[in-house]
Amino acid sequence: QVQLVESGGGLVQAGGSLRVSCAASGRTFSGYAMAWFRQAPGKEREFVAAITGSGSGTYYTDSVKGRFTISRDNAKNTVYLQMNSVKPEDTAVYYCAATRKYSANFVYSRNIDYGDWGQGTQVTVSS
Repeated sequence: QVQLVESGGGLVQAGGSLRVSCAASGRTFSGYAMAWFRQAPGKEREFVAAITGSGSGTYYTDSVKGRFTISRDNAKNTVYLQMNSVKPEDTAVYYCAATRKYSANFVYSRNIDYGDWGQGTQVTVSS
């Protein structure tokens, strides 16, 4: 099991940029595939982006392709989500998730694929 702590959320104007971070505990961080999910008020939690254990592979939901970038620094046990050209519809609580259920050489996009979750960080985009 790994403990995850998100940070970096806040208020940003539409068209601006924001980077959220997720710090993980433990010594085997590279063995975890990681992802970001988000949940807007009144909506289900949805997949945003995922990354392999090495960082060589990434996957995005269509609505953020070309605007968001997921990355990780295994030396710092941290995964990032760089959000550019943000839109009001990006407003949500952003959650970091980790999994060792499957190989870390692949990416996963379902909620049930992940067993460890952070507490979330609020991102609000004003129009």
